[in-house]
Amino acid sequence: MTKVQFFGAGLPGFQEKDLPGRLIVLEGTDGVGRSTQIALLKTWLESSGFAVLDTGLTRSLLAGRGLKKAKEGHTLGARTMDLFYATDLADRLENQMIPALRAGFIVLTDRYVYSLMARAIVRGAALDWIQSVYGFALKPDAVLYLKIDLAHLIPRVLTSTGFDYWESGMDFLPGDDMYDCFVQYQTRLLATFDQLARQYDFETVDATQTVNKVFSVLQRKIRRVLPRVAPVVEIPAALNPPSKAGVAAAEADLEGRREAIVSLSEVEASKLKGITGAAAADNHKPSAARRRTAKKS
Repeated sequence: MTKVQFFGAGLPGFQEKDLPGRLIVLEGTDGVGRSTQIALLKTWLESSGFAVLDTGLTRSLLAGRGLKKAKEGHTLGARTMDLFYATDLADRLENQMIPALRAGFIVLTDRYVYSLMARAIVRGAALDWIQSVYGFALKPDAVLYLKIDLAHLIPRVLTSTGFDYWESGMDFLPGDDMYDCFVQYQTRLLATFDQLARQYDFETVDATQTVNKVFSVLQRKIRRVLPRVAPVVEIPAALNPPSKAGVAAAEADLEGRREAIVSLSEVEASKLKGITGAAAADNHKPSAARRRTAKKS
């Protein structure tokens, strides 16, 4: 970050003009693959010699636990939740992200003010009000937007986490059909993301591509803002999803191990039964002292 810039007035008392680290944001709706790419990017950057901090929503020591607890029910209003999320970000920014940037770290954040703005706007918040709320936030060095359409998003969500109450907008949309609410909410959310992408000049990445292809595109875009060059690499083999043949071989190996363990357990159980049986028989035999006493009597 060559020059510190805020969206508004900034954090109170902050005096520094520049920070040696880089703030890189990965944006996009739930189910688009952000967490997977954050993990891959962190491994890539660390293997290239960079210190990396990865962070995301609700990870604040001050507000993270309270936010998660609030989402277990539905007792707080939309504006209260907006301010709760803002508190979470402000705490992470001041106590995690800025110290890391000051130390020269690459900070990867899984969503930033843009997701929070989008979620607030579709729930009825005025754009100028929510933008003013996040006036304390640092402007990032890069915003990479994983863009996807509803037709590709729905199968991904169904085969991963399934529909979520909050990510389906059921806290404010009428109706009790989660699928219908999900379609309505994500349609509005994706449209709002597109609007913010134009306003804030996001770097858009086609998230309908393979994980490896998206990873490759992200690397090339991030290299432009790094303090030194990092080579573009393929996904490490350990992080690649296993092939069907590999899964079948692993399952066969595990089954063989299980059968061996069962057989060994049966042998050991048989031995143990023999030992305990002998011990029991010995316990039933009268001792020499008892036999002598019996003879005397």
